[in-house]
Amino acid sequence: MSAVDLSHYVTAGDDGACHLDLAVEGIHCAGCIGAIERRLSAIPGVTEARVNFTLRRVGIDWRQGAVEPATLVEALDKGGFRARPFATGAGEAESDAEMKRLLRALAVAGFAAMNIMLLSVSVWAGNLTDITPETRDLFHWLSALIALPAVAYAGRPFFASAWTALKARRTNMDVPISIGVLLALGVSLYETAISAEHAYFDSAIMLLFFLLAGRTLDQAMRRRTRTMAGNLAALKGETAELIQPDGSTRTVPAAAIHVGRSILVQPGQRIAADGSITAGTSSVDESLITGETAPRAVRLGDPVYAGTLNLAGALTVKATALSGESLVDEVQRLLDKATEARSRRVKLADRAARLYAPVVHLTALLAAIGWLVAGAGIHQA
Repeated sequence: MSAVDLSHYVTAGDDGACHLDLAVEGIHCAGCIGAIERRLSAIPGVTEARVNFTLRRVGIDWRQGAVEPATLVEALDKGGFRARPFATGAGEAESDAEMKRLLRALAVAGFAAMNIMLLSVSVWAGNLTDITPETRDLFHWLSALIALPAVAYAGRPFFASAWTALKARRTNMDVPISIGVLLALGVSLYETAISAEHAYFDSAIMLLFFLLAGRTLDQAMRRRTRTMAGNLAALKGETAELIQPDGSTRTVPAAAIHVGRSILVQPGQRIAADGSITAGTSSVDESLITGETAPRAVRLGDPVYAGTLNLAGALTVKATALSGESLVDEVQRLLDKATEARSRRVKLADRAARLYAPVVHLTALLAAIGWLVAGAGIHQA
């Protein structure tokens, strides 16, 4: 990461305000969001840090000259979060790979849970009737044989996240999940070894199955949200027919269009820049901008906007805004800001999430100590 020149990704305003968007790996819960925002906000000079959970992106604002961009990445790295410059669409491959990993883990957990539950039901029914200790132990060992490799594989998303958090001396939601699953397995192995009536392999694997189901659905919904948000950017014209001084045209990227230059827009093409019509008449589909599906008739002098579709005649459009400053770009920025905004209830949930893992661990520790003080053995406690 240090080899990347982050200055190319920093946007600076006329008022001296700087902004950088970073794609961050390892964001799994509200606790992660709070940890990232607190760590970045603690850096002198940073005025605001906001995490977009859907896009796995953090936007950072600071005053020009107050912060070196590399310092922001180093701060995230020390917190256990890998960061890189954010680029629209760059995380799609990573998102697809993550979805495949979750689906494989979910399938393994579901298959193991079904088979262990069959054995567990037989043990539960047998404990009330006439099952022999030898048969019960056999079923428990068979459950262990299924559960151990299944948990080792299906639990990787939680174990890896928990280990990363602990290495950075923090906790997240995956820490109590990992502890609970591993303790349930450990106690179950002990119970099986001493020929006890009860083991909890089914509980451990079922917990993983339902958590993976929730995380997979969450990943699917975030992918859909990213796709819907990305459609706006995808509908903008990527290239334009720039009119040369001699009247010929040359295909150029939309970003190369400067204010005052003219472009030719043929029927069926999307307009690549905000501007005004200097020649031609037509009708344009502005549903991308206004939501109105009925085409609008346009003629000489009428304003047109980037991303709108020319339906009829050829138009000559004189650009009035640079790429990145068009109306559709402003709509995109407002959408991004809306996804990062939080209501009072969400902020309250974020504060509760920060306390969740420590409170759960402390409560469990106090309960164990209480049982020990009451005279129970370490096994029962």
